[in-house]
Amino acid sequence: MSESKTWDAVDDYFSGHLAPDDEVLRAALRDSEAAELPHVNVSAPQGKLLHLLAQLQGARTILEIGTLGGYSTIWLARALPADGRLISLEYDPRHAEVASRNIARAGLEKLVEVRTGPALDALPQLADENPPPFDLVFIDADKANNANYVEWALKLTRAGSLIIVDNVVRGGHVADIGSTDPAIRGTRAAIELIGAHPRLDGTAVQTVGSKGYDGFALARVLG
Repeated sequence: MSESKTWDAVDDYFSGHLAPDDEVLRAALRDSEAAELPHVNVSAPQGKLLHLLAQLQGARTILEIGTLGGYSTIWLARALPADGRLISLEYDPRHAEVASRNIARAGLEKLVEVRTGPALDALPQLADENPPPFDLVFIDADKANNANYVEWALKLTRAGSLIIVDNVVRGGHVADIGSTDPAIRGTRAAIELIGAHPRLDGTAVQTVGSKGYDGFALARVLG
């Protein structure tokens, strides 16, 4: 069995026992595929990890940067209390439309608001609303702006909040100091920001699975 097939098989095994899907999650993936959205949504074990992290965090407010078809949004929103709030920012109106339908099918439309447009435009507008600090921020959008998104996450959180940055390994290319790829340069800038910022304490984890070789960074906001 090839390495990638082994990763897929292990993910299937873990999903079946630890992150079983349901019709809502299956429909979200089906609708995303039918709308020809990019196949870059989190895997089921990764979605379950987001869900557990939100629960462990006791999150009542979540900010997601990058909605895609709403699959990760559903996992996160299901961890919220009945009076919780999740704001998700999505650049592409077509993606946002698919996501909104998937979120409504999940019965989460009262908890989730999808805002459309460039995140670097939406974030200052959100800050102007002076919302309560977000307990958790999940960053999974254009990688070139990862450091900018971390900076905005800091402005919109509090001591004890959790910031998660997805897709930080880039197939191992994140270690390439000479890369000119904007996604890699942006990811390196975010990792180096987390490591140097006095209000952040973080780490990064490499992963393999149905999404290939990648990983994520976690950062806790300090006082």
